[in-house]
Amino acid sequence: MKNEIVIPREKAVFWLDGDGRWHNAHGPFQHKKIIDYFHASIQKDQNGYFLCQETDDRREKVYFRYADTALFVFDVIWDDSLLVVLNTGKNLPLQPKHLFVENDALYLRMGEDRIKFTQRCLMNLSDRLEIKDGTYFIQINQKKYKIASSCSPNESSLPE
Repeated sequence: MKNEIVIPREKAVFWLDGDGRWHNAHGPFQHKKIIDYFHASIQKDQNGYFLCQETDDRREKVYFRYADTALFVFDVIWDDSLLVVLNTGKNLPLQPKHLFVENDALYLRMGEDRIKFTQRCLMNLSDRLEIKDGTYFIQINQKKYKIASSCSPNESSLPE
């Protein structure tokens, strides 16, 4: 059995900002390999999000602070089916009924998780997004879907 070391959120020396960038006391992380490693190491349990690293004899869990959410859409793959690529490296199918806008940001709801679209990703989607009379829409495979204005489960996206 491996020895487990757990660092609580308030003792973590790094955090994730509202745009999906890692920071420490010296500022934003600069090294892509470290940034990618941190993102790929994100996991979640009943106590929240943490980074996990395992060695031969121990498992380290570091719970970390984040400004909005720990999960971000970093890319969108337009194939036969539409996939979103998360900061963790995981690919998920995009279902318009799970999209919502809150505080001028686009999110995807997957169970209890809020996943925020990065600004770069929104630029890639800009030709498929539309605002009409204060309502947001996304066009996917020749259909236009209304995007909910909050994460309320009663506001499902329906084709227009």
